[in-house]
Amino acid sequence: MPTLLYVTPGTRFRLREAPEVTGTLIKATECRAVVRLDRPVQEVEFVDGAGQPRRFQSRGTRETSITSAVVVDVIGFEPLANEENDMSKTATKKTTNSAKAPKAAKTKSANGKMSCLDAAAKVLGEAKEPMTTGAMIEKMAAKKYWTSPGGKTPAATLYSAILREINTKGKESRFKKHDRGLFAVK
Repeated sequence: MPTLLYVTPGTRFRLREAPEVTGTLIKATECRAVVRLDRPVQEVEFVDGAGQPRRFQSRGTRETSITSAVVVDVIGFEPLANEENDMSKTATKKTTNSAKAPKAAKTKSANGKMSCLDAAAKVLGEAKEPMTTGAMIEKMAAKKYWTSPGGKTPAATLYSAILREINTKGKESRFKKHDRGLFAVK
């Protein structure tokens, strides 16, 4: 008695408990299986632009998820495209950074003030040594590059923003992590 968890992606199946339901396994984990279920054949009738009635049979499919423990009868196999079976991909397609147009470097916001990250890069560049985000916030306020708009933890916000820039931009990042809690400019 095979279950969806133990059959190969691309396997055509029929549910043992509901034989009228057929489909194709796309991917399966211990928790769920993503399947493409066949819809029943439907007679479709319409009138074309010339006023002639037209008829054809339509069979659609829909993707859904069901438990991977459901018992199935194997009825065939259809090879899947590689991206359909890739468990690391999510249901939504993500665009890669190389496909995006490069953004212009922002040094000042719309009102002419420097952003927190830009001010941090400037302070680190002037300091020539690694600093904590708390020390950066104090220096930025003292030199009037940037002041917190009233947030309770600006140092924590700056810390996460610097880490996000390092992770997203990689080698193009302005910052590097020097040691635990210490950042420097490249």
